[in-house]
Amino acid sequence: MPVIRIALANLPFPSSPEDSIAAVVQAIHEAGAAGARVVCFPECFVPGYRAPGRAIPPPDPRFLERAWSIAGVAAASSRITAIIGSERLVDGRLRATAVVIGADGAIDGFQDKVQLDPSEDDLYTPGTERVLFHAGELAFGIAICHEGWRYPETVRWAARRGALVVFHPHFHEKEPGGYIPTSFADPANTFHEKAALCRAAENGCWFATVNYASAGSPTTSAVVRPDGTLHCHQPYGAEGLLLADIDTEIADRLLASRLRSCEP
Repeated sequence: MPVIRIALANLPFPSSPEDSIAAVVQAIHEAGAAGARVVCFPECFVPGYRAPGRAIPPPDPRFLERAWSIAGVAAASSRITAIIGSERLVDGRLRATAVVIGADGAIDGFQDKVQLDPSEDDLYTPGTERVLFHAGELAFGIAICHEGWRYPETVRWAARRGALVVFHPHFHEKEPGGYIPTSFADPANTFHEKAALCRAAENGCWFATVNYASAGSPTTSAVVRPDGTLHCHQPYGAEGLLLADIDTEIADRLLASRLRSCEP
């Protein structure tokens, strides 16, 4: 398993919850047909991130279960593992999450967002634990948006436990007056894409970050090598799958394993 192909679904914000399901199914099939072993979607793509100004219906467990079931059928038929940014209710409280659906169509588990952005305090409840996942022989972790940008330990947790790649679903759209980049990790831009380079280099693992496709977005979907250099990225605002062949043998996780400090 030295080289595997992964896919990042750089898709527009869904026009409705039903549209989010259709987009997930289509992207799963396209990624599978392209030979990808894993496809990852942006933060809370199903039913859509609850950002200000977005008309997202109230949380509906029945809708979510149906969406995950439909995605499971697609994943099984395409023999691909899908990481779907979503949400779920736990003890009556809403969490931002990533549901991992295996190549057999079954749900392998959830990675809830543990570190919330302060703006999300009235939207979501933080998760309480981190999970290591597998797609065949590939071990991977998930750090969702804010926690991956600002909390290095969320990525380090997975790397120290064997993750060769950490996926980073996020939501980041243009703000009024914000800088519009044309090159990845532009010095004039925000810190976010530089953080992606750091998360890979400081842990010796691959880092795969996936955003929505939107005009003027300050970040885009990208894959970073374990040495912190850019492997590939999606053109800013361009809809579609970003396919990347990653050499898992160069993810030595050496720096992560040498850390001597407390962990979350």
